[in-house]
Amino acid sequence: MMVDAVAPYHAAFTEAMRATYGRMLAKGRPRITRYRPGASRFSVVDPSGNTIIFIRRDEPEDLDYGGSTELSGLARVLDNARILREFKSDDRAAFRALNSGLRRHGDAASTLDRALALAGLIELSTALEEPERVPDWGARLRRLPLTADERDRVCQAVADPDQLAPWLPDAT
Repeated sequence: MMVDAVAPYHAAFTEAMRATYGRMLAKGRPRITRYRPGASRFSVVDPSGNTIIFIRRDEPEDLDYGGSTELSGLARVLDNARILREFKSDDRAAFRALNSGLRRHGDAASTLDRALALAGLIELSTALEEPERVPDWGARLRRLPLTADERDRVCQAVADPDQLAPWLPDAT
């Protein structure tokens, strides 16, 4: 479904889902994909399994769904995880990509990329109903020195920044 703005539709579906089920459903039927500020699409799956994709009318035609070939290391992993989450709705694959990518490329990555990966892992652990993993990711995030701008970018990278509140370090 092509719309002028996707955020109001996502907000309406989220509000209705919370009113009906007491929470936003990210798995099973019905469900809704997460929406991050600035995203140009999201999906809703109804109880029968039909998927409706809401796409912003002015979504760039050159949007790269296959991942950027110009990125490397953890930045490329982050881009791949974004695609797995937002376009393929595969949280488990996104989690595996971030987890192994952080292990493989974390030492050479920028502080911001490490923080973004950890924030993604916190969000995905919660979505995958594996909350026991969150304290480890959170403790690692808390140890990173982030500027105020970097903190803001990390918060904007997740659908619910409140999940990160206990783990975000003070800005340096």
